[in-house]
Amino acid sequence: MKPHGGQRVETAGPPLGEGAGLIVLVHGRNAGPENVLDLVPRLDRPAFGVAAPAAADRTWYPYSFMAEVPRNEPGISSGQSVIGGLIQAAAEAGVPASRVVLMGFSQGACLAAQFAIRHPARYGGVVVFSGGLIGPAGTTWDVDGAFDGTPVFFGCSDVDTHVPESRVRESAEVFTRAGADVDLRIYPGMGHLVNDDEIEAARAVLDRIEA
Repeated sequence: MKPHGGQRVETAGPPLGEGAGLIVLVHGRNAGPENVLDLVPRLDRPAFGVAAPAAADRTWYPYSFMAEVPRNEPGISSGQSVIGGLIQAAAEAGVPASRVVLMGFSQGACLAAQFAIRHPARYGGVVVFSGGLIGPAGTTWDVDGAFDGTPVFFGCSDVDTHVPESRVRESAEVFTRAGADVDLRIYPGMGHLVNDDEIEAARAVLDRIEA
């Protein structure tokens, strides 16, 4: 069962294969592509195409990302299949993974990070706004491959009620051990949002592709 298969994908920027690369932009819980596409003008990198997939019923998986993984299936696996399909479509259009940036907010950030750690490669980047790797406390993530210097950004509040700071730090360490170039920033007292400093960090990831 793939609940997210066949859902719409909203796009922005140049057509696939005609820009500097592709941003796969994954929305959060109880939201849709139109919500996360609000980040596009803030990023201000019009050379990049954007593909923002929609989750069925506006939610990728039903419970906290810290719940036992089977409780959140088939949502997690189906969501990862959607991301994988967009990366494959990019490759077929002449855009390699090294020019694809996986980016998400909250639940979408968790899904993007989980996809990357399960499918390590030299991506253009991974940008995780208020998220971390999926699984309960005590989870270990065995990485079958390496990121070969992929720039990875983690940004989150130290008091986010949805995302424990400890999991964000733990996730950053997993990516670092797997060969990613990780930028981790914890913001004191910030809400569950994307601040301007995080946008600057995301721009820096994108600019490394354009360089």
